[in-house]
Amino acid sequence: MARVRYGARSEAEIAAARAAGARLPDIWSTGVVAVWESDPDAVAAVLPPPLKPTTRPLVRVNISKVDLPGYPLGAGSFAVAAAHDGVEGWYPLVMPMTHERALTGGREVYGEPKKLGEVTVERDGLVVRAVLARHGIAFVEVRGAVSGDLPLPEPATKTDFYFKFLPAVDGSGFDAGPVLVHCLRDERVRRLERVTGDIVLRESMYDPVADLPVRELVGITLGEKTTGQRGRVVEHVDARALLPYVHQRYDDPRQILDGPPEGSV
Repeated sequence: MARVRYGARSEAEIAAARAAGARLPDIWSTGVVAVWESDPDAVAAVLPPPLKPTTRPLVRVNISKVDLPGYPLGAGSFAVAAAHDGVEGWYPLVMPMTHERALTGGREVYGEPKKLGEVTVERDGLVVRAVLARHGIAFVEVRGAVSGDLPLPEPATKTDFYFKFLPAVDGSGFDAGPVLVHCLRDERVRRLERVTGDIVLRESMYDPVADLPVRELVGITLGEKTTGQRGRVVEHVDARALLPYVHQRYDDPRQILDGPPEGSV
């Protein structure tokens, strides 16, 4: 009988796939990073417990092109500074990706708030433009001009915070207790330039980042980096405390109950 591809894989095949994933080469991306101080009350308002604000109400947007061979990827992240149990890091609110493959592992394994979107990074001479867009709305645009080289930072490990959960079948909450994940990103930079420019946040009912305005620009850079990541569950969180923030993950919270019409399957 021919191989039934939806059939069970052998232990050897599973082990080989896991080993292949562990041997991935360095993957370099070219991207714009912009950081600014925003309204402290707005930053605090988007943080689900047990995350807490840091001493500065910072917001960071990353907009990158990833050099995947034969499979170029646009990847973005819009995050606010947060702290948990003495660890400072970033809590992403939305992470647009241009391909489904980039969504699956991040959402299902780590709990990343990834969504399909349009990601643009352009450079024409010294002029730089980077955009995150969804539903036809360029809700973040970073624009400016390269104004000089910056010294390369030392390799560093940065932390992102994610909530991993499974919405309940009946819509009443969660089918399993949600957990808080610390995702550790080991980052190396091989090129870094300063960009003089500005940030435009446009109104979007799907990605309401305009609620976190630019009060004071900290800086904009254009760089090339490679990042490896690993995660760990650090805490089981109070489901009732997290539930009011679940809408952050979806364009419409009602979509978690979407399913095929009766009689269609």
